[in-house]
Amino acid sequence: MAGTKQKRKAKIMKAKRTKGYPKMPVSSSKAGRPSQKPSKKQAEAAHRAPDPNIQKRALAIFKTLSNEFPDARCMLDFASPLELLVATILASQCTDKQVNIVTSKLFRKYASPADYIKTPQEELEEDIRSTGFFRNKAKSLKKCCQSLIEKHNGIVPADMEALTSLGGVGRKTANCVLGNAFGIPGIVVDTHVLRLSRRMGFTEEKNADKVEADLMPLIPQKEWTRFSHVMADHGRKYCAARNPLCDECPVGHLCPKLI
Repeated sequence: MAGTKQKRKAKIMKAKRTKGYPKMPVSSSKAGRPSQKPSKKQAEAAHRAPDPNIQKRALAIFKTLSNEFPDARCMLDFASPLELLVATILASQCTDKQVNIVTSKLFRKYASPADYIKTPQEELEEDIRSTGFFRNKAKSLKKCCQSLIEKHNGIVPADMEALTSLGGVGRKTANCVLGNAFGIPGIVVDTHVLRLSRRMGFTEEKNADKVEADLMPLIPQKEWTRFSHVMADHGRKYCAARNPLCDECPVGHLCPKLI
């Protein structure tokens, strides 16, 4: 057991040192390799003509934040697409730090979708209790893993439509998995990205899916995943919901709240 734990820790730490996790060689249920084709919604949003002034400001902010946070990455620890899928479901209304504490033990106990299904509901709830909303999350994990086995032979699909058909998986979770486990670009609209996008004048929407649609045409598609990471890092370090550090903000000269 100790040897397995050390190997897993070494694998995660090696990935962190290389500034992110490598693309996972896991095929989708429809093909032998992950599909790079964007969903219909992504394609439509990406080709929508953006406001040129907003786009110019968005690109300037993205460039500045990319320099400010050169090592920005997904903060959830994972070593496979399944682990990232589970971690992202648990991260709903919970900090990444707390999720990592829970999954450091969880992933040694649950190595496959079948492990989540065969475990009694009450036991799974106890294993994830400290992430909050543990009853609903346990139900989502079981439903998700059941669908993985029934529809995808237990393999996490590298496809937006297939992912969002799983229990407990919305576009935010799907984009996180696609972008960080498969290298397929997607904008992850978490609480930080949603808050900052409104504060910076990129959108007036409050719904995460609508915010995503407004952001897509502003940022080059190949940068969608990185954009999510640098925005989240900026939200954690400078642009908090309460008492943002506007005097220290590296993009204060571009923020419509301060101009």
